[in-house]
Amino acid sequence: MRTMPVPSDDPARTRSSRDAGAASPLIVTIDGPAGTGKSTVAQRVAERLGLMVLDTGAMYRAAALLAIRLEIDPSDGPAIAKVIETHVMEVDFTADPPSLQLDGADPGEELRSREVEAIVSIVAAQPEVRRRLVAVQRAIAASHPHLVTEGRDQGSVVFPDAQARFYLTASSAIRAKRRVDQLRRKGQSPDPVEIREGIEARDRLDAGRSDAPLTRPVGAIEIDTDELGFDEVVDRMIESIPAPGERA
Repeated sequence: MRTMPVPSDDPARTRSSRDAGAASPLIVTIDGPAGTGKSTVAQRVAERLGLMVLDTGAMYRAAALLAIRLEIDPSDGPAIAKVIETHVMEVDFTADPPSLQLDGADPGEELRSREVEAIVSIVAAQPEVRRRLVAVQRAIAASHPHLVTEGRDQGSVVFPDAQARFYLTASSAIRAKRRVDQLRRKGQSPDPVEIREGIEARDRLDAGRSDAPLTRPVGAIEIDTDELGFDEVVDRMIESIPAPGERA
C-alpha cells in the first residue's frame, strides 16, 4: 500500500494552533465496535485539530473486496495477504475526507456493500491479513505523524503508545438504528432486525478472534455514545487530547 503525498500548502495543516504543523507528533486512536460513530467522530476531531484521518476499517473492507473479486475464500489469510501486496492500495490524504484508492480507483460504496459486509470480519480475523495491514498502518503513521486513526485495534495493537486513545461504545439497538437511518438516507430499505443481527454477529466475531480481538485498549478513555451527539463526543475527546507541550 502506498500513501499519496500531502501538499505543503494543505489547509488542514493550518486550522488550529494545535495542528499537524506542531513540532510534537500526535497520534489519536479511536477504537470500538461497528456503529459507534468512529468515522464521523474521527473526521471531526481531525478537522478541529488540523490532523489527517486514517480509516483502517476501509483497508480491511478493501481486502475483503479483493477477495470477492478474485474469488478467494475469505478464511484464506495467506492468499489474501499476498493479494494485498500485489494490488495498489493507496490512501489519498489530499481528498476531503481522505479516501482509499484501489488500483487507482475509488471503490466508493462497494466497500460497504452487503457482500463485503458479509465477509469483512472473517477476512479481518486472519492473522496474515492483520499483520500485513498493521505494518502498513504503522508505516503511514511514520510518514504522517499527526494523525487520527480509527478502527478496532488501533490503541491496543497498532499504536499502544499513542498520545491519546479512546474507545467508543453504544448498545447494539442504538447502533442498528443509526445504520438503518444511514441506509434510508441513501434511498435503501433495510430490514432493522437483519441489521441488528448482523451487528451483533460481527461483535462476536471481532471480540472472539484469536489475533487482535476487539477490546478496550489499556489506558483508553471510554465514551458511551448512546445518548450523545457527535459534537458532544468530539468535545469530550478534545478536552482529553494533550496540547503540544504536554505530549510525550
